[in-house]
Amino acid sequence: MKTVEEILKRKSQHHSVHTIGPDDTVLDAVKQLAENNIGALPVVDGNDVVGIVSERDYARKLVLRGRSSAATPVREIMSSPVVTVDKKDSLDFCMNLMTDRHLRHLPVVEDGQLIGLLSIGDLVKETIAEQASLIRQLEQYIRGE
Repeated sequence: MKTVEEILKRKSQHHSVHTIGPDDTVLDAVKQLAENNIGALPVVDGNDVVGIVSERDYARKLVLRGRSSAATPVREIMSSPVVTVDKKDSLDFCMNLMTDRHLRHLPVVEDGQLIGLLSIGDLVKETIAEQASLIRQLEQYIRGE
């Protein structure tokens, strides 16, 4: 079973982790989400991950309440405390955690430092790739190759 570290190695070749501060405005967060075509940002205060802000937070905690994105700090709509995982955690552990807690994004923290961010899409992609590989191996075994 793959670990978070293996997934991050493959992912980090193409993506960097974007973050935002708790005192930045929600408008800044939304701009960053749009510019980077991502769904969530870890909220970092110094070196600490203090929350996560997502499109879901924006819609439910700001738009539906008629608040101003230019006047509202991220800290007022972010999800906190944030659920994080370690690079040694397994793909299965992360999938179960996301399913049980209704999460779409998991910050990866090592020694208190943010080292990556996993989305449910990342985990689904890895699961499909693992299953496809297993199917190929079984087909080869059946054919006697």
